Amino acid sequence: ASPAGGSALAGAMRAARLLLLLLLLLAGAMLRGAGSQQCHPAGPGAVPVLRFTDRHAEIRVPALHRVPSALDPLYGLVRRCLDLIQQNPLPTELLRTALNDPGSVRTSQVVQYELGYVVCAAVALLFTVAVPVAGMCFCYCRSRRRCGGRLRAHRRSLGCRRRCLLACLSFTSLVILVSVTCALVTSQRVKGQMEPGLGAVPSTLRTLRQHLANVPQGVQMVVDKFEVPRKQISSDLGGLSRSVGLSIHAQLQAVTYAALADLQDRAGDLQSSLHHLQIVHRTARALAAARAELEPALRERRRRVVALLDDPRCTSCASVLGRAQGLQLGADYGKVPSVEKVLKALAGLPRSDFAEMIRQGNGTFNSIPELAVERMAQVIQDLRADLARTAEKVQSIADGFPLPDYTRPASEALAEAEQRSRPYLREAERFERYRWIAGTVLCSIILLILACNVTGMALGAYGLSKREDPSDYECRGEAGAKFLLVGVGLAFLFSWLLILLVFATFLVGGNIQTLVCRNWVNQEIYKFIDTPGNLPPSMNLTRQLNLRRDSNLSSAYRECKSGAGLWEVLQLDSSYDLDEHLRTPQYTADFQKRLGDFTADLGHVRLLRSEGRQDLEAFARSGLDEVDYGRFQEEMKNPVVQTSLPGLARNLEGLQKMQRNGTVAARLAAEARALWHMQNSTVQSQEALVAKLGESVQFLSRLAPHLKERVRRTLANTASVEARLPLQAQQILRQELGCFTRKELRYFTQYLNWVGQTLREDVASCQPLATALDNGRVILCDRIAEPWNAFWFSLGCCTFFLIPSIIFAVRLTKHFRPIRNRLM
Repeated sequence: ASPAGGSALAGAMRAARLLLLLLLLLAGAMLRGAGSQQCHPAGPGAVPVLRFTDRHAEIRVPALHRVPSALDPLYGLVRRCLDLIQQNPLPTELLRTALNDPGSVRTSQVVQYELGYVVCAAVALLFTVAVPVAGMCFCYCRSRRRCGGRLRAHRRSLGCRRRCLLACLSFTSLVILVSVTCALVTSQRVKGQMEPGLGAVPSTLRTLRQHLANVPQGVQMVVDKFEVPRKQISSDLGGLSRSVGLSIHAQLQAVTYAALADLQDRAGDLQSSLHHLQIVHRTARALAAARAELEPALRERRRRVVALLDDPRCTSCASVLGRAQGLQLGADYGKVPSVEKVLKALAGLPRSDFAEMIRQGNGTFNSIPELAVERMAQVIQDLRADLARTAEKVQSIADGFPLPDYTRPASEALAEAEQRSRPYLREAERFERYRWIAGTVLCSIILLILACNVTGMALGAYGLSKREDPSDYECRGEAGAKFLLVGVGLAFLFSWLLILLVFATFLVGGNIQTLVCRNWVNQEIYKFIDTPGNLPPSMNLTRQLNLRRDSNLSSAYRECKSGAGLWEVLQLDSSYDLDEHLRTPQYTADFQKRLGDFTADLGHVRLLRSEGRQDLEAFARSGLDEVDYGRFQEEMKNPVVQTSLPGLARNLEGLQKMQRNGTVAARLAAEARALWHMQNSTVQSQEALVAKLGESVQFLSRLAPHLKERVRRTLANTASVEARLPLQAQQILRQELGCFTRKELRYFTQYLNWVGQTLREDVASCQPLATALDNGRVILCDRIAEPWNAFWFSLGCCTFFLIPSIIFAVRLTKHFRPIRNRLM
């Protein structure tokens, strides 16, 4: 084999090893990409959030809230006025007596509590009597021409008085206009809120009954939603086995592929070493044989050349004689160490096919994902059966839910309240219709009075501006005075109706605010209801609503408002602990145990068979490292011939040109040709063998010092990998199954948390009861009572400001008529 052939073989071996390593890494990368893990233990974001459908509560009691309004300052003023009028707290004793024994209620108790309203009633009565009487007196005086007539004399101060009266009447009219506007707006607001507010009472009670009646269906709907996590877990189980196999493969491929690549290197070293040892053995023998053949020919050639150069006829030959005398052999390869012993030790190696062995080991390792699918098939089937049994356990939440039998009293109480409320609501609606009609009519009359005042002032002022003499008659001024008197007449005529409407609405709205709303806000009403003996036995709400014996309306309201479930406030024969039913372990114990107990041998990979191990051990013991490669290298430093044949031949050719003797010149040319022939035919081939020997010796000298350590490390690493692969595969299997278990448990936890939240806040929540009570307060107090009270307050302002309006209008009429006497 030529040196070029040996170099090409070594390069091909290195390229093959590199290609194998690249293919192994590429296959591992492809498997990693295909086998992304299903779950990651770190971070909650690794577990998808389950999406459940909208909750069951199609029947809801929407919470109402007080809506800010531009009339809020007016409402606040009215509340402060009512707080001044009625400063007494909730009349507990009076209400207890009225509810338990209505016949024993004393009028003095009612008057004492309603003292502020009694005083207001007295004022209203006085106003009702005094104003019409004053109106009749005014009519009598007017018929006698003593009221609203003419001024008797003209004075310089009349202009100032007239302007003052105009300003006062204008201001009074403006106040009345603002008040009547507020009265109309609040009256319309009461009307707009009354009908939906009254209608909300039976609809809310009906909604509460439907909420209680639909609890069983709602609980069953919540239980049926276990299908959401069940499908997700079933889907995860479908990819679990392959995911585990891919994870094991991905985490072990680095060490496995490294061991296979190392084994491939040692197999390559064995093949290359055999190849180069054979080259060294053959080449050294060939060089020794060639030297033996070259030695006599070279000795004869030296004798002839020396004799020729020593001939006296040879001109200038003495300079080359020294080189010719040094013409002798150089390197002696018969002296180099023999590698025949090493070759005998390696005879017959390799006995195993390392390439096939590595291919089989790689194939076995790459088949781990498929092996995991096969080995885990039965446990996956068992887990699906456990999941089906878990669904049956979840059904126990609905089967054991106790509410249907215990909500019947509350449903009956709500139905009775709905039935009894309807007549009162119809009466309230009828009374409100009459109030709105009366209020609108009276507000229209007030607007008519204002129109008379404004028209009268405008005509009167215009007439005054056109009148040159105060004693002259002026029709526009007279018309203005008459308009003012018409307004005065209307005020006298309807003021008593106004004050009666004001007092009637004031008495109703004020008591609602001070007796009900104020005590509702500070929960004094709840305290009164909860105090034993305040309510008659027929109105025992705790018994009617079937509340717990240790509970009352206040505590039940607070619990419901904070989001408690119905089962937490009702009187149950046996306690029902929802948290106990929603504990995750009772549904996942079998699931966890089966995954925790599962074991499978997924990592048993044979990388090196016994014959391959024996080959490598024989390679290490072959004595390759005992050969003295330095002797080869020292000998290769010597040339084949000590003197350069081409150089000597060129010297002879140069001398041949200098000779005068033709015989000598011909002999010199012949000797030069002989030297060239020896160089090309013998020496050059030996030099090629030396170069080939040098490559092999260089390879072996680099490999030999580390051979035993590399083989030992390869064998130890291969054995370690083969021993550790099953243990590490089992450890990764446990980690992956633990990760999967935690992930699936989070699905259970999400579902059970959703069940608890849905039952407490929606399906079986008692929060709608608290919301209904709060809505009742918002409707009655914020949306009806506040504009109602603002209505009577505004209408009352109009009514009381009619008195100064009457006075200013009567006094102003005289200034619009001609003055009888003119004083200079």
